[in-house]
Amino acid sequence: MVLVNIGNHFDLKASVFQAPRRGIYSFSFHVVKVYNRQTIQVNLMQNDYPVISAFAGDQDVTREAASNGVLLMVERDDRVSLKLERGTLMGGWKYSTFSGFLVFPV
Repeated sequence: MVLVNIGNHFDLKASVFQAPRRGIYSFSFHVVKVYNRQTIQVNLMQNDYPVISAFAGDQDVTREAASNGVLLMVERDDRVSLKLERGTLMGGWKYSTFSGFLVFPV
């Protein structure tokens, strides 16, 4: 579910944001793991390359969250997305968020 998508630059089917212009963007994400004895790793990707990661892996906790955020120089038409490298998220993406916005055009 997408709550705000001004300009329709987030492709819901592909789960990818495509930058409409060059600039400094702020991106953040929050994910929840559900199972004991597993680790999750989520990467924020820019054009299929990992930029930052978040991990959750406590063996004794049923539900655990991981978050991260970054200011990122993005070129026009760059693609930014999340990639689940390992683990299982609670409720699919239901309890997870991914947000981004232009801070300053360059």
